[in-house]
Amino acid sequence: MRLIATEEAVTFQPVVDALRAHSRTDDASLDMILVRDVYGDEPARPAMIGRLSDVTGERLAEMDSNGVDMHLLSLTAPGVQMFDAETGTRLARIANDLMAQTVAANPTRFAGLGTFAPQDPASAAREIERVATQLRLNGLVINSHTNDLYYDDPFFHPVFEAIEASGLALYIHPRAPSKQIDRAFRDYGMNSAIWGYGIETSTNAVRMILSGLFDRFPRLKIVLGHMGEAIPFWLWRLDYMHGNATTFGGAPKLKLKPSEYFRRNFAITTSGVESHAALRYSIEVLGPENVMWAIDYPYQPMAPAVQFIRTAPIPEDVKAMVAGGNAARIFRIT
Repeated sequence: MRLIATEEAVTFQPVVDALRAHSRTDDASLDMILVRDVYGDEPARPAMIGRLSDVTGERLAEMDSNGVDMHLLSLTAPGVQMFDAETGTRLARIANDLMAQTVAANPTRFAGLGTFAPQDPASAAREIERVATQLRLNGLVINSHTNDLYYDDPFFHPVFEAIEASGLALYIHPRAPSKQIDRAFRDYGMNSAIWGYGIETSTNAVRMILSGLFDRFPRLKIVLGHMGEAIPFWLWRLDYMHGNATTFGGAPKLKLKPSEYFRRNFAITTSGVESHAALRYSIEVLGPENVMWAIDYPYQPMAPAVQFIRTAPIPEDVKAMVAGGNAARIFRIT
């Protein structure tokens, strides 16, 4: 059984330098808690940059000791989306070149996702094409919301047109809630993984579905982490209430039910949710072909995640699909 972990964070020094400089600004967005904790002059988590930057040291040693065959690497949140369009576009290009070099140096152990700056959709579309045709990375990654806009906004249509044309899967990773909803998440540590990340990203994904985006771009493949940011557990109610949303809430009429778009256009990973009950449910409602294993390294430890998938109470052929087979297919990993 091949173990391919599908949400494994990495960073590169030019992005680190830019985020360190940004940590000194007066930006009041909720992401700044994380940015200052990791990249600030007096970080609360001083070791994190080293663990994110490391590829062939501690990371690879832990992969070997735990029997992990491959990490699918992605530029860690908030990526390049907190910068102005010109800076974000430049950093995305640099990060993608470095990602391609990292994968090429050890292609049997690492695959990689390219990123882009949605702040400038035209430039983002060109970078997406470069990722697909020149760098030949395995997919794409961005973080939920850009400049407090969600991806149902027509502003981003050129981006999704380019993604659909590329045939690459897009991993939408969480970031802190946008300014549209952030006030309720500023207490009790709710801004991050305990609650805010999932609510932010699931809100973005549901907006994409209900807007009709997948009628316009039916071949898009979106990947969500953290057991689908809880959307699989909400599909029945989304379908049931969609009629009301259309009749009374101004939602457009869709060709399919919300759940049908989710099963057709989305796949999920298990990153950071090591619950066998949640895994069995997700496989049942989405189909085993739409669920992938992930660790969320280095934010989550590797050994428990490996133990979680190895001991999962599911048939062995399904386990092989979830552990690595689906990732190889969806992210074009040979």
